[in-house]
Amino acid sequence: MQKIRWGILSTAHIGTGKVIPAMQRGEFCTVTAIASRAADRAAAVAAQLGIPKAYGSYEALLADPEIDAIYNPLPNHLHVPWSIAALEAGKHVLCEKPIALTAAEAQTLVEAGRRHPHLKLMEAFMYRHNPQWQLARRLVQEGQIGELRTIQSFFSYYLDDPSNVRNQADIGGGGLMDIGCYNISLSRFIFAAEPARALGIVDYHPQFGTDRLASGVLDFGRGTSTFTCSTQLTPYQRVNIFGTTGRVEIEIPFNAPNDRPCKVWHEHNGQITEHALPVVDQYTIQGDLMARAILDDTPVPTPIEDAVANMRVIEAMFRSAREHGWVAL
Repeated sequence: MQKIRWGILSTAHIGTGKVIPAMQRGEFCTVTAIASRAADRAAAVAAQLGIPKAYGSYEALLADPEIDAIYNPLPNHLHVPWSIAALEAGKHVLCEKPIALTAAEAQTLVEAGRRHPHLKLMEAFMYRHNPQWQLARRLVQEGQIGELRTIQSFFSYYLDDPSNVRNQADIGGGGLMDIGCYNISLSRFIFAAEPARALGIVDYHPQFGTDRLASGVLDFGRGTSTFTCSTQLTPYQRVNIFGTTGRVEIEIPFNAPNDRPCKVWHEHNGQITEHALPVVDQYTIQGDLMARAILDDTPVPTPIEDAVANMRVIEAMFRSAREHGWVAL
């Protein structure tokens, strides 16, 4: 069976530790090459992961005619320029979140994609493809919690290394960009709508200049989403979705394990059902879904315009914090 030949732009840990091994287990994916700005680093990672080709520059990888698609896990400020370069080189693109530094920059990627309509382009929000999220959305859509009214979500970790890209403000570091984007994305995913307005409170690190604690409220008209994300709190993640007659709780909503079942609790009319989902790797699912879209020439699961909409909400959160009030979207 035909497989999509992937090239990886950079040796970032998210790629080498999670995405590449998962793609290598995919039914429709094979990882053909990896590139780094340091040729020896690319060669070492290629040898470690069993990748046939290693390149000492991103340009060399994009010039390889045996690569069909690229996965871009570069730092946030490099997402758009290298994704556009990949499109212009004739490659399909799966790019890590957040897609850009601003909604305007994200829109330039959308426009680049439209100039190459035969190429597939998607933001890598892997959580949406996990069966636990598909179950949660189905329960909401089928009225199994009554009328959806509010979502509460939390996502945090502790990271105080100043050299880490997540702690570098000028290249898109900070909590809202790195993990708050999940809180926002899941809210839009479950409500299947865009918020009308946003309210944000943001605390900044005194040395790094990055947001280390952010809390927000999104107003969807028929309900709300409240969330907190932080880069300097004890690690934790949880999502609760509340309706008029029930709720859905997701135990490990984002970094879902690939070695044991995920748990979702569904409460309806006072009765709680625990769902233990099949053991899967959400990165494998993501890679295969993208590959199938390429092979079958069908739309990607999440259109790239969704990434722009998510960036608009992130920007509204920052603006709200500066202006101390609601920001309309």
